[in-house]
Amino acid sequence: MAPLRSARRRLGNRTHRAAMLLIAIIAGVGVLPGVAIAAPAGQQLNAADMTLLNGVRLAGLWEMPAGQMAAEKGQSAKVREIGAGIANEHQRLDQLVVDAANKLGATIPSEPTAEQKGWLAEMQKASGARFDQIFVTRLRVAHGKIFPVIGAVRASTRDATVRKLCDDANGFVMHHMQMLESTGLVRWPELPPAALPAPGNDGLLAAAAANTGPQVGVSSTVVWLVFLAALGTGGIATYRMLRRN
Repeated sequence: MAPLRSARRRLGNRTHRAAMLLIAIIAGVGVLPGVAIAAPAGQQLNAADMTLLNGVRLAGLWEMPAGQMAAEKGQSAKVREIGAGIANEHQRLDQLVVDAANKLGATIPSEPTAEQKGWLAEMQKASGARFDQIFVTRLRVAHGKIFPVIGAVRASTRDATVRKLCDDANGFVMHHMQMLESTGLVRWPELPPAALPAPGNDGLLAAAAANTGPQVGVSSTVVWLVFLAALGTGGIATYRMLRRN
């Protein structure tokens, strides 16, 4: 009888351990799928977000002096008025993008690009009606390029600060295009064509896909694979334990 009781006791202990193992594995159903790694501060931005920050900043760095130049040397009163207005509004927008970059811990440009400096030099050398035409043409084209970027980033960014900057920038850029167009100097046939997606592609989906950026966290698929592997391992171990007894 003693050997029989000892065997039953060993079987009971092994069965208990197997049951505890299964309980721990099953508990993973409620734990593993919720596992996530918090994104460290300063790593929320992706390439599209940074494109917006850099683009808005660069626009201000050359369009502020361009507007000031127009306010001083524009031939028509309309151009002088619009130049002053664009310069003043870009000062406000520039402060907004600087504040957003500081809040996000992002580094943005501190001077215009070589191409933008070339545009300013071109305006500096021009005078009279030629200056007015160059000013309107250069700025209208530049605003037309940043305008769709703002919309695409606004549609898909995950960052609240970037969304707010998009909202603000959209209003400024739209107003500047309208002011420039009111001069009657925009040469519509010479504007660059819109960059449209290939036939069959959804433009909004393409914009969202371009704005996905690096993912931070644990994929639910990976979590479930880990869980199923653990479940399978636990099941085999349990089967072996019971079979030995």
